[in-house]
Amino acid sequence: MGTYYIQNFGCRAAQSDGAALGSLLGRDGMVPAPESRAADLVVLNTCTVTAAADDDVRQTLRRVRRENPGARILVTGCYAQRAPEELAAMPGVVWVVGNTHKGRIPEIIARTKSEARTGGEIHIGDAIGQREFLAAPVEEAAGDRTRPNLKIQDGCSNRCSFCIIPFVRGRSRSMAADEVVAQVRDLAGKYREVVLSGVNLGRWGREPSSKVRLADLLRRLLRETEVERLRLSSVEPMDWSDALLELAAGSPRIAKHVHAPMQSGSDEVLRRMRRKYRSRHYAHRIRKARRLMPGAAIGADVMVGFPGETDEEFEESRGFIESLPITYLHVFTYSARPGTPAAVAGEQVPMGVRKERNRVLRELAAAKNLEFRKGFLGRRLSVVTLGQERRALSGNYIQVELARPRPANEIVEVEVDGITSRGMRENRCVCWAAPDGGARGKRRE
Repeated sequence: MGTYYIQNFGCRAAQSDGAALGSLLGRDGMVPAPESRAADLVVLNTCTVTAAADDDVRQTLRRVRRENPGARILVTGCYAQRAPEELAAMPGVVWVVGNTHKGRIPEIIARTKSEARTGGEIHIGDAIGQREFLAAPVEEAAGDRTRPNLKIQDGCSNRCSFCIIPFVRGRSRSMAADEVVAQVRDLAGKYREVVLSGVNLGRWGREPSSKVRLADLLRRLLRETEVERLRLSSVEPMDWSDALLELAAGSPRIAKHVHAPMQSGSDEVLRRMRRKYRSRHYAHRIRKARRLMPGAAIGADVMVGFPGETDEEFEESRGFIESLPITYLHVFTYSARPGTPAAVAGEQVPMGVRKERNRVLRELAAAKNLEFRKGFLGRRLSVVTLGQERRALSGNYIQVELARPRPANEIVEVEVDGITSRGMRENRCVCWAAPDGGARGKRRE
């Protein structure tokens, strides 16, 4: 029996893959180690969405090799799928396993061990033809995780000009509805909130043989499970259908949280990105979400410095963002990905300009988020408690500092009366009625 340690990089989908891989290794007789330096096998489950993500993997690989020279290192995930030879050449790497072969990792390890092979084996196939769906709930990725993430969709059939993901994860494919229901039912017995995620979540159920859509699945989950709160991760703007928005607005068991990637507010940039909507379409979805859910968190991903982005196009995007009821942004600086059309496009924006535009949008996002939070001063929020460090997260995605420690994994209502650097603070003043029915009193927690 050996020990393993899995380090996940990147998105929720990668975390879910890592959780599933841990289950496979456990079934094969291995046990988890508390840290990489104590493991016989170290698995780096990689991301490759940006150059910085690649750098992070390489730095981690060198550190693992330095701290645990006897470990067998296996590199898998999106970077492994994109550039297997590059990773196989790095000292200490025994296996490079693409996304296409992740489910076979225990078999690959066992076979190599029995044949006493060493060094740089590559196991990779054609991701575009990938049909396997590997997933498990992420329940312990963080020490205080009380909001398990369940990946129910993988891959992407879009072809945005900047994105490498379709080439390393394959076409869109969905977890079967019955399996989603079974997984959520199981999680609902242990957790108050479950997060549904995917590489392109809004495409759940869109296979040619399927007639059900994401809204249909949510209705079934509400009907057939006892989950107290469902939260959707990122959903493409045009997949926020009327049916999905109305269901989210009408059910108290669905978090009032809409995340819709924007990428740019300039139609010309969106065209060069090969996005399937224009700014007017995006604005219509976002404003409808706000009308239906006045207190909802509304977030967006935005990219700055896309090839050819002029000062005028950036200002158009900035003004568009400012005009919308967005409450937070994830701002990304464009990073060329080998193999994508954008990587060989002319007129690359200087890095200094990209970083300045990033700063401008982050400051705009901070101002909009502060304004959003101020609107809840003196009001009550439904929050899920995250641990013993007085932290919680509201249904509308506000971090709340609790007045006192509470057990993790509870949904409670709290009154918030203060603003913190990143969220809000629970009212520390507790009021009560006098036993004789007299005047109410107050005390500080």
